[in-house]
Amino acid sequence: MRLLFIINDAPYGSEKAYNAFRLVMTLQKEHTDVEIWIFLMADAVTCALPGQKTPDGYYNLERMLKGMINKGAQIKACGTCADARGLRELKFVEGVEISTMSQLAQWVVEADRVLTF
Repeated sequence: MRLLFIINDAPYGSEKAYNAFRLVMTLQKEHTDVEIWIFLMADAVTCALPGQKTPDGYYNLERMLKGMINKGAQIKACGTCADARGLRELKFVEGVEISTMSQLAQWVVEADRVLTF
């Protein structure tokens, strides 16, 4: 089964991205045969920026992202969204690729389920 997660919200301030990542991590732990695709859009592209410093005891989406990548998740960030935020030239977490709406459209067609956060 292929699951596509489309995340639109900023990494901090709301818990939408955090909750999406929690679900992905649980799926990766409990259902290892599931293929995970994550597409970061709008302010969610900032989830893929390295060097996130959060207070002790607070979740850190960069660490979560790296763990998901290490377990096989494919993660792409919207190039138009990155451009709009002046992020295109910045380095993203290793394993995250800048992508396009065409790629997202392809994933939507190929996914068995699409979840949005």
